[in-house]
Amino acid sequence: MLLRFWDMRFNLDHTYLTWLEELKVKIHSAQSKAAIAVNQELIFLYWELGKRINEKENTWGSKLIEQVSNDLRDAFPDMKGFSRSNLYYCKKFFLFYRNTIVQQPVGQLQDAEILNNTTIQQLVGQIPWGHHILIFLNTETVENALFYIQKTAESQWSRETLKDNLKNKLHLRIGKASSSFDTALPKPLSNLVQQAIKDPYVFDFLQLDTAYRERNIEQQLVKHVNRFLLELGKGFAFVGQQYPIQVSDKEYFLDLLFYHIHLKCYVVIELKNTAFQPEYTGKLNFYLSAVDSLLKTENENPSIGLLLCKEKDSIEVEFALRDIQKPIGISEYILTKKLPDNLKSSLPTIEEIENQLNIMDENSTDEAK
Repeated sequence: MLLRFWDMRFNLDHTYLTWLEELKVKIHSAQSKAAIAVNQELIFLYWELGKRINEKENTWGSKLIEQVSNDLRDAFPDMKGFSRSNLYYCKKFFLFYRNTIVQQPVGQLQDAEILNNTTIQQLVGQIPWGHHILIFLNTETVENALFYIQKTAESQWSRETLKDNLKNKLHLRIGKASSSFDTALPKPLSNLVQQAIKDPYVFDFLQLDTAYRERNIEQQLVKHVNRFLLELGKGFAFVGQQYPIQVSDKEYFLDLLFYHIHLKCYVVIELKNTAFQPEYTGKLNFYLSAVDSLLKTENENPSIGLLLCKEKDSIEVEFALRDIQKPIGISEYILTKKLPDNLKSSLPTIEEIENQLNIMDENSTDEAK
C-alpha cells in the first residue's frame, strides 16, 4: 500500500509539473504579445508625431521641434522620447516611410516573396525604436529597410549585430554566392539554401598577423565562433574543426563542419588562403559524398559544401561547377574592415550614425534602448 501511495504521489507531481510548464508557456507567450503590442503603439506614436511636425513645420518654422519638445516634456514629465533630437528622428522616420506605412500588404512591394502576407505596419512594429533609427538612417530604400527589419525580428538581433550587418551591407551579400544549388537540389530547397549563403563573407573580427596561413584563419574562426556564427547567419550550429572522416583505409579531415538546423543538413566549409582553383570543387565534392554516406540520416537533406577563397573568377567558377553533382557554393571572404567598391555607398557610416545618436539626451537614449 505504501508503494502504491508513493507511485500515485509521483504521478501527481509529474502531472502537476507538466501542467505548470504549460501555464508558464502561456504566460511567456502573453508577455511577448503584450510587449510587441506596446512597442507597436510606441512606434506609431512616433510616426504620428513625425507626420504632424512635418505638416506644420513649413507654416510655423524650423523652431517648431524645439518648442514642441519643451511643451510635451512639461505636459508629460513621466514619459520619455520627447527630446528635440528624438522628435527630429520621428520626422525622419515619417519621411522615410511616408508612402508605405499604411495597411498595404508587403506582397505589393518588390521583395514580396520573403515577407509573406503581413502588412508593413505589423512588420515595422516588431522591433525597438533604437533599431529603427539605425535602419532608416543607413538604408536607401524601403525594401532594404524592410529586409533589415525582418532579419532583426526573426533573429532577435541586438543593436550591435544590426550595426555590423548594416556596416557590411548584408542585403547586398545574402544569396549572392556562385553555386550548383539549382541543379543539385530540388526546389524550393535550392532557393532556401541559396538564401542561406553569402558572398562575400566579412571576417573583420579576426586577429591575424601579416604572415598568416589557412590554419590560422581556421583557428581564429573557431576561437571567435560566436562572431563566426553571426556572420554565417541564422540556423548554423558548430560541429567541429578538422573533423575526421574515414573513407576506406584513409582518414580525411574537414576544415570546419556545421549543421544547419532549419535546412536539416550538414554544411562542410573548406577554407583556402588563395584565389579559387577549379580542383578545389572536386575535393569538396568528395567530402560531401563521404558525409552523405557516413553521417547523414535518411530524414536529413543532402549535405552542402561551402568553399571560401580569397578571390574568385566568375567564369572559372561557372566552368568548375557546371558538372558538379553535389550542392556547392563558392564565396570570397574579407579579413579587413574595408569593403570592396561595389559594396560601398554614399550612405552615412555607422560612426556618423553613432555621433547623431549620441546627441540625443538621456531620456531619448533610454527610450531607444
